[in-house]
Amino acid sequence: MSGAREKKRAKKMRNQPASVTLPAEPGPFPGGGSRACPPSGDVRSEQQYQQQKFSNQSSGPSYRKDQYFPKGQNRGERGRGRGGWQGGRVSEEMPKYITVSTFAQARAAEINAMLKAVAQKSSNSLVFQTLPRHMRRRAMSHNIKRLPRRLQEIARKEAEKAVHQKKEQSKTKCRKARRRHINLVAEFNRRQRKNIWLETHIWHAKRFHMVKKWGYCLGDSPTEKSYRACYRAMTKHCLLQDLSYYCCLELTGKENELLKQLARICSIDTGLTFEEACCLSGRFEGSLNLYRADRYPEDMLGPITFIWKPRDGSENRQLWIWMHPALKQDMLRELKAVFQCSEPEEIYIPEPITTTIQEEKQVDVVLSLGKKRKKEDKEGEKAVPVKKIIGDGTRDPFQSYSWISQTTGIVISDRTMEILRYRLIGPLSHSVLTETLKAASLQTEVADSETELNNWWVENCKDSEKVSLHQRQSAIFELLEGMSSPSEMPPGTILGLTVGDPRVNLPKKKTKAMPDFEKYQDNDKVRQLYLEGVPVDCAHSFIWDQDICKNVTENKISEQDLNHMRAQLLVPGSHLDLGPCESKIPILLVQQPGKMAGEDRPGWGSGWDIYLPKGWGMAFWIPFIYRGVRVGGLQEALKHSEYQRTPHAPNDFPDCQAGMQFAKELETSLLEKFKRRPPAKRANYVKLGTLSPFVCPWGQLTKNWEGRMKASGEFVHPSSPHPELCATEGHSFCDSKAEVVKEASPETGEVEETMEIISSEGVLKTEDVIGAQEFGERDETMTTSDFIVLRSEKLLMQLSAWCYPTAGKDRRLRLISRLGQKEMTEDVFLPILMSYPRALVWVNLSLLRKGNPELHAMICIPAEDDLVHLSKDKLFCGPQEPKHRDIFKHKVQKLKEEKKKKKKDNTKALESDPPSVPDKKTTEEHEDLILGLWSDALPDITSHCSRTLLGYVTRGDFSLAAGCGEALGFVSLTGLLYMLYNQPADKKGLVLLRTPASLQYRFARLNIEV
Repeated sequence: MSGAREKKRAKKMRNQPASVTLPAEPGPFPGGGSRACPPSGDVRSEQQYQQQKFSNQSSGPSYRKDQYFPKGQNRGERGRGRGGWQGGRVSEEMPKYITVSTFAQARAAEINAMLKAVAQKSSNSLVFQTLPRHMRRRAMSHNIKRLPRRLQEIARKEAEKAVHQKKEQSKTKCRKARRRHINLVAEFNRRQRKNIWLETHIWHAKRFHMVKKWGYCLGDSPTEKSYRACYRAMTKHCLLQDLSYYCCLELTGKENELLKQLARICSIDTGLTFEEACCLSGRFEGSLNLYRADRYPEDMLGPITFIWKPRDGSENRQLWIWMHPALKQDMLRELKAVFQCSEPEEIYIPEPITTTIQEEKQVDVVLSLGKKRKKEDKEGEKAVPVKKIIGDGTRDPFQSYSWISQTTGIVISDRTMEILRYRLIGPLSHSVLTETLKAASLQTEVADSETELNNWWVENCKDSEKVSLHQRQSAIFELLEGMSSPSEMPPGTILGLTVGDPRVNLPKKKTKAMPDFEKYQDNDKVRQLYLEGVPVDCAHSFIWDQDICKNVTENKISEQDLNHMRAQLLVPGSHLDLGPCESKIPILLVQQPGKMAGEDRPGWGSGWDIYLPKGWGMAFWIPFIYRGVRVGGLQEALKHSEYQRTPHAPNDFPDCQAGMQFAKELETSLLEKFKRRPPAKRANYVKLGTLSPFVCPWGQLTKNWEGRMKASGEFVHPSSPHPELCATEGHSFCDSKAEVVKEASPETGEVEETMEIISSEGVLKTEDVIGAQEFGERDETMTTSDFIVLRSEKLLMQLSAWCYPTAGKDRRLRLISRLGQKEMTEDVFLPILMSYPRALVWVNLSLLRKGNPELHAMICIPAEDDLVHLSKDKLFCGPQEPKHRDIFKHKVQKLKEEKKKKKKDNTKALESDPPSVPDKKTTEEHEDLILGLWSDALPDITSHCSRTLLGYVTRGDFSLAAGCGEALGFVSLTGLLYMLYNQPADKKGLVLLRTPASLQYRFARLNIEV
């Protein structure tokens, strides 16, 4: 019996009593029976029939003759039914006994089902769509009389029903009405309730792949092919990025009180602090890492940059702290706790602003248009905001934005999205600035007494000191045109400036900004600017004053008015001179130093950050575009930091909450992508020896290295007088011989068995000494980190000197003596190990030859044989990892068989009982059981493979800057010291890299840049 007939019969017999069978139906078989009838002369239950049917089916293959034809019987003696099945003579007699109530219930259920099927339509098609194709006419869709008379009444009911269900049509449904500016603004504001748009969102949405992150809608990467073009722009011209989504917290109060509390959340051990003299004066921007109060080096909060407002004679100082939006909530909470700031009694409700004056004049018009297009929903009138909402993606727009301390008077203000921030990267970024921006002209009279346009500028122009300051700032700004690169300026230089409206200076077509060397090549002022930088007083800007920023935003000339003025020019395309009506905008220019660590490519990626008042985003963006810059998104920012070899927030900060959250989300997305692949196309990571392909278990890594050190008792080397301390397998610091044994016969199948034994022993030892970490417990470690990242500049410089590559005779000794560092002895590094038993070190790796490192690639320690082989053969790529045995394969197969068996049982019991609910415990046990992934407790990850694991790669790719594969990641401090201590003098810093889906190791050079 075919599968379709079985299902049909099971459905028909579902409500039948067990003691009754249906009478024989007419069919092609003798006696009027059909294949669906049970082959028996007496009355039998349907359950017995099904059991016999399944036993007949399972007795042998379907193609065997003896399955259908008994001995002595040929095909001609049987019925001609399809399949040739004959169950014998079927009884046509009525059953002798029936249960009336059960029989009546079964018939009633059938009648109800039949009536329901007749009353309800089985499809969503209309009446005229049910007709044969040759009878259909186009007019039937709107003219009921074209239908056959028998269907006209049904069609009339359908038409009445459709009229009632039809939604109220919009009165402004035409495109012309939808594209009106006032309606567009209302629609755009409705669409950015959950994820805030930047001011350049519309421009980006037409040219970029957009992603929703951290409460914002951001451009991820350009839709055009521009990977190499963006790199060329960063290297030779200019790349533009919108960083307005970065968060700004403003601290206002007495300088001593600010410094006293800020010193608790940072450490001088890591470099700069808020008290740095050059930063405290306001001349330079500073950057540092914040920690929870008095918790260094634990409880990392994240990296920040800060700017002090230059002293102006007042007792109070202002400080801007800029941070990534993923870090904002943790930092704001800590700052409020440190300064003891409380919520204000009245919650601040932001005043709506407009980007044009005409929007303010048309408020009543918008309110009257509210009924036209939208739309009543749960929020009622709030569904369509009239004007753009102030706020950002990291807070509720109706949440308070300012907190004050009752004891010290320090005020913390959230100025996110109040100050826009653009970044220009590249050697010609200053040329783009000087061509786009022009210093504001002096003005002593108010242009229009009715408006407050430029009132603040007129007042400041009456002060001779401020006029003199503005002229000095303008002179320094013009000197930038003669520089060959922003990296020639002192790092973090700040220049304040007031400029005119950049929309007035737009070129007729796109041009490429180039420096003018002839004008300033031999100028002494340029050389003085190189050496001394910008004076302190020239770092002042009016952008620090919130009232001035509000005035500038509200009195901006609209694009419509500006275009109307252009249309009235006598000579089309000539320069538009607005005179005293031209807006004056305060800005702040901050130099970005680019690549500072390391010896290669100094100053690469340098540029300028420009800070603007809100509302002026597109007014500056389009003029920058017309100077030939290329625009980048989040991916270009990631590549910029990768080529600089600097950590990128929050990806490369695994010891802070945002970094842990990022790792968790990345693991989820990679696991889902892995599950979407067909099983035959998935990599079997268990066989490849990759325990954790989608996340880096930093806590487990540092824990295992600490366990190895404790098991060995001390830092033992091969000439140790106590070799018995090296007996513990999986935790020894001198187990290089064991690794050699593993590789003794790589071509035989015994190696796989050896790897299996060692791995299983590693599991046992880990459970005894360290304690196994369950798969479900890994989520708990994501909330509280049990490791730290080493950020002490002194120690990092020491480590950098120890792993510096040796190219010539005694070069290491000369380098160490030059840096004033000590030689690597036990007396030097053992105190470091005792102080930081579970620490990670940020490293960069360059592949010696071919190879392309990938995300979560493993950094391993090479064995002695590997280094000997490399010395003999310079073209040696690297060793290979022997295949591991998949110990979970039989569990997955068993699970598949159980599923098949359950499915078969459910099919058998379909007509009698409802399908049984699967056991919850069994489901939970096999929930994480996926073929190719390690589903059990993680063993000792350092000794699971033939090469000892040292760390993981967080970012890796082929570097266009270096011309080879480069990777960035973290290694265990304990493992790094062990490797450097045991390596030969001419091979220090050599490691092995292996991608998660490969068995091939490749040699790489490890460096620590400070």
